[in-house]
Amino acid sequence: MITKQEGVRRMTPTSESYSGEPDYAVPPGETIREFLDELGMTQRDLATRLGLSAKHVNRLIQGVVPLSSEVAQRLELVTGMPARLWNRLEADYQSACQRLRMAKELGDAVPWLSEMPVRELVKRGVLPEAPADGTSRVQQMLAFFGVAHLTTWRELYGSPVAAFRQATAYEVKSGAVASWLRLGEIAARDVSCGPFNAAGLRNALPALRRLTGEPPAVIAPIMRDICARHGVAVVVVEEITGARASGATRWVNADKVMLLLSLRYRTDDHLWFTFFHELGHILLHGRGETWIDDSVPEDDPREREADRFACEQLIPDEHLDRLRELRSLESVRSFARELEISPGIVVGRLQHEGVWPRRQGNALKRKVDLVSDL
Repeated sequence: MITKQEGVRRMTPTSESYSGEPDYAVPPGETIREFLDELGMTQRDLATRLGLSAKHVNRLIQGVVPLSSEVAQRLELVTGMPARLWNRLEADYQSACQRLRMAKELGDAVPWLSEMPVRELVKRGVLPEAPADGTSRVQQMLAFFGVAHLTTWRELYGSPVAAFRQATAYEVKSGAVASWLRLGEIAARDVSCGPFNAAGLRNALPALRRLTGEPPAVIAPIMRDICARHGVAVVVVEEITGARASGATRWVNADKVMLLLSLRYRTDDHLWFTFFHELGHILLHGRGETWIDDSVPEDDPREREADRFACEQLIPDEHLDRLRELRSLESVRSFARELEISPGIVVGRLQHEGVWPRRQGNALKRKVDLVSDL
């Protein structure tokens, strides 16, 4: 008979058991089988003593049915091995089965890594350098995204999850975009915000607009603080290679929305248009909406609305006739002073309208780098 001491030894893990995860799971039925072999007892005899059907005992031995706490109590009376050890055998078996199922899922997901910017995330210190085998990398990536399964990742990040402005003339890698967005979500957690207040944010638009004329070095903290008071967490994450994304918005919860910038072009005209474009999504398109541009048709009316919002905030339509008459750098400076905006924004709009060629006036655009400030 299996004694209590032997049962304890069976249940006590050795250092060898943790040297590497086994690729199998042992059901408590194996211990029942050993018990029967030692006593020369048949499954039918044991079933009679336990008050169970022979079929149920056979299924227990095969690991087809779980060993319940009630059966564990009966086994204690018949075998002398404490019920708590039978319960632990069952718990360990179920845990091993779950680990093996998870290992298979991770192994099946290894091809997904080809979509992801693993090397860049390692370089940025987001993922560890080792272990670097495929299964471990899948596990690391799922942990980075905060999801338990690849199917969940595809629901949250593989479908439209944020409203992006990106250069559609180039190939966009969805895994890079998703990773960039996730880095923004993580950064936004650390931004303390008041509850979202649409009216307050609208009232703050003139103050935010006036920042366009301020030196780039002082923009970041003021922009961040104004937006945070009204529930908007402004964060900057440098672009992940292949994302080609300038900005994104995503609701963190019902009272907090992330506004993510990459500073892809690092000029003030592009920064401010992207910033107000994303504010347009926040104010015009409701809470909870998430987008990603490469899955949104270019003629989506909400994208046009956000563009119109940004244009109107920076250079209202009432000034367009005068804008189109500007021919010199000095006239641009004078126009910008009158509107209290950066001259670079005026140049960017002239280029966008086709009034000036792309290279004309670029000297008035200021370089910005908010990454170190936000």
